[in-house]
Amino acid sequence: MPETPDAPAPAEDYSFSRRGRSAAAILATGGWLVTLVVLWLVLDAALWLVALLTLPVLPAIADLIRNPLSGLNISQNRIKWFTGKLTGKAELAEIERVRFDTRWDFSVRATLILRSGKRIRLPQEATPPHAEADAEFQARGITTERHHFTAF
Repeated sequence: MPETPDAPAPAEDYSFSRRGRSAAAILATGGWLVTLVVLWLVLDAALWLVALLTLPVLPAIADLIRNPLSGLNISQNRIKWFTGKLTGKAELAEIERVRFDTRWDFSVRATLILRSGKRIRLPQEATPPHAEADAEFQARGITTERHHFTAF
């Protein structure tokens, strides 16, 4: 039976991925390390303080070395995501809506809100740019909502 001309075509499968080693990660990590060297050598900061301020940059250095792959795939029925050794999936029919929250650091977090009331936070490193993800969910008939600068 031929399709009617006004019936919407099903959305094509969508795939997004990124690596842990990016220009932004390299610049941010390098900037932090240069700041630590300046603190120690130029401003004569105490070694214990420099060592303490080195701790937050260690995970970033590990990501630059390992260069893990993260991503998200949306098919006709399911969404799957992966980051490092963690994976997850949800059926599109289970999703009531997707909530995009802009945080105070201007990052955008995506949360799947299921019909059961359960909330699934998508890993930030596996989430595509919010405008792109928003369009993909809407193309599949899933309601999206934006919330700017929420504290939690």
